[in-house]
This record gives sequence, structure tokens and C-alpha cells, in this order.
Amino acid sequence: MSNLVVGPGSHVFMHFNVGLTDGSVADSTRAHGQPARLTLGDGSLSPGMEKELLGLAKGDTKKFTLEADQAFGQSNPDNLQHMTRTQFAADADMTVGTIMAFDAPDGNQYPGVIREVAGDSVTVDFNHPLAGQTVVFDVEILDVVAKEA
Repeated sequence: MSNLVVGPGSHVFMHFNVGLTDGSVADSTRAHGQPARLTLGDGSLSPGMEKELLGLAKGDTKKFTLEADQAFGQSNPDNLQHMTRTQFAADADMTVGTIMAFDAPDGNQYPGVIREVAGDSVTVDFNHPLAGQTVVFDVEILDVVAKEA
């Protein structure tokens, strides 16, 4: 059993809920039954999130609120793309708010949210779905593994 605390380079296994200030839950590892494995300092977490995790140990829980700039950033208007209806499958769900995966030239898939449909014009938002939002995290540290030497 480790007594390690979360520090730079630590591998952290944790459950988390992320929600909005109105109490709604946007994502939950508990709901999926799959804890997250994160590495501090690898760029996958915002500096604000990393700061809140520092010093926590196995078994610790913490609830904290992060403003947009410390969480998923502000919404970037350059990430709004205007596409034509013909660029979608004929049976695609074009309901505003629908999240769908888009293939990028680099071979990866990225989520986009349908923001507006007007005639043949479809506006897709490639910002993180929580960009621009103040979010509330509720974390439970399941284990902390030291940085590899």
C-alpha cells in the first residue's frame, strides 16, 4: 500500500464527476464504471486542475470549482466550422446539441457539436463541450503511482 501523494509526474487513478454550477453532471467516470488514469505534467490536464490535485493521496476526496480559464478554456470562435448538409451522412442526426465524431486529415477523430442548422448550412462547434463554463469537480483518488525513473 502506497503513501504517495500526487506530485509532478505522478500517475493518478481516480474517479471524478465534472458538473456545472447548476448541479448538472456533464461527465462521470463513476457512471461509466471506469476510473481515469492521468499523469500530472503531460499536458492532458489544465494547470488549474493539476494544482487542485497536488498533495492528495490514495483515499482522499476533494470537491473544487474552476473558472473556464482554469478548466477547459474559453470558447474559441475559430473552432466554429460552417459545413454543408451534403458533408454529412443522409441519416445523420442534425439536431442542435448533437455531438458527433469527425475524421480529421491527421487520421484522428474529434468531437463536434451541432450548434445551428439553417437550410443546407450546418454550424459545428469543435471547442471542448465545457469551454467557457465554470465547472465543479468532485474527485476520489484511488491510487497514486510514482513517476517512473
